[in-house]
Amino acid sequence: MTSTSTPPGLARFNDLEERAALAALHEACASTAWARRLLAARPYATPEDLYAAGDAAMAELSTADLEEAMAGHPPIGRPKPGDPTSAREQRGMAGASEALKTEMLELNLAYQEKFGHVFLICATGRTGEQMRDAVKERIGNSPEQEREIVRTELGKINRIRLARLVEEDA
Repeated sequence: MTSTSTPPGLARFNDLEERAALAALHEACASTAWARRLLAARPYATPEDLYAAGDAAMAELSTADLEEAMAGHPPIGRPKPGDPTSAREQRGMAGASEALKTEMLELNLAYQEKFGHVFLICATGRTGEQMRDAVKERIGNSPEQEREIVRTELGKINRIRLARLVEEDA
């Protein structure tokens, strides 16, 4: 595939200086191992190639790498102040009632106490009630089950973030 047929956002990502590309990948996923693996595979011919590389890198993350990736995510219902990405992704909680926000806070704390990390879900497009129901369901999982669910959810989040990175026109 020639560079003229590579989408402009992807071409721009492929052409970024290494540190800038690493920083852009780190915004998509806080795992250094994940970002370095994607960086090493540049250039990408298509966005799908990039997403597939992201999926493959996610599948190979160690437990410590997963923990690093999770540490980059704020609790559901409490997006990082000044972070438009977490605010956009958690939009489903923005209009939630105070009772639902309080319930999510309590569920987040119980989940974190059991598993040692934030409750992680691909929140894009989900309502506050759907996120609450998911944490209630998942809190009964074993740590091993939950680690694999988290890996899957992180992969979904990373794909959305990578798409935003390479589909931007400017």
